[in-house]
Amino acid sequence: MNVILFGATGMIGRGVLRECLRDASVTSVLAVGRTPLGVSHPKLRERVQPDPSDLSAPDLDPAAFDACFFCLGVSSVGMKEEAYRRVIYDLTLAVARPLAAANPRLTFVYVSGEGTDSTERGRSMWARVKGKTENDLLELPFQAYMFRPGLIQPLRGVPSKTRLYRSLYALTAPLFPLLRRIAPDLVTTTEALGRAMIAVATPGTAVPGRVLRTRDINRLGTASIRHN
Repeated sequence: MNVILFGATGMIGRGVLRECLRDASVTSVLAVGRTPLGVSHPKLRERVQPDPSDLSAPDLDPAAFDACFFCLGVSSVGMKEEAYRRVIYDLTLAVARPLAAANPRLTFVYVSGEGTDSTERGRSMWARVKGKTENDLLELPFQAYMFRPGLIQPLRGVPSKTRLYRSLYALTAPLFPLLRRIAPDLVTTTEALGRAMIAVATPGTAVPGRVLRTRDINRLGTASIRHN
């Protein structure tokens, strides 16, 4: 499996990258972003560019990938809807459309979040924008899956880029084992997210639908990993 990964410098993307590099079914990973990862691995290539959605480079063939794991996002705190939409909707679809046109067999996994508004008419700005993004991705001619995790526990030293979130994770880390016992359908991990993405992109995996919530992610993420 050849993977193109967006958002690998973030908490979720970093966890997904780790699982891709560990899994023998993943042959190569191209990480596209604005800043270097600072990671070296035989399977990993990086493309650092100001516009992550620019897939026009001569050495970048959109048809060469089996899966796209799209983990790129931003917190909506303090943002106006227009600015948030440019990052969440415009950037995502600018990547997805040429990939779908080049390879309808590609699996595209998009990370939104629990509470995403599929009606696009709710009061929550971030939920409307992500709902619109999900809906339009599902209309494209490839195999798209929407991941809607709830609480995410970062594992294996994977940090959040947001200072506030880092502080919250540090404070709540002792509670995660308890939360996972009493509310397993509300809490997942960066490790489970990465494994679940690989699972849905693997031919023959039984996937319960196109929109996957925490329970589905955890079930798919418990599949045994194929180590290199």
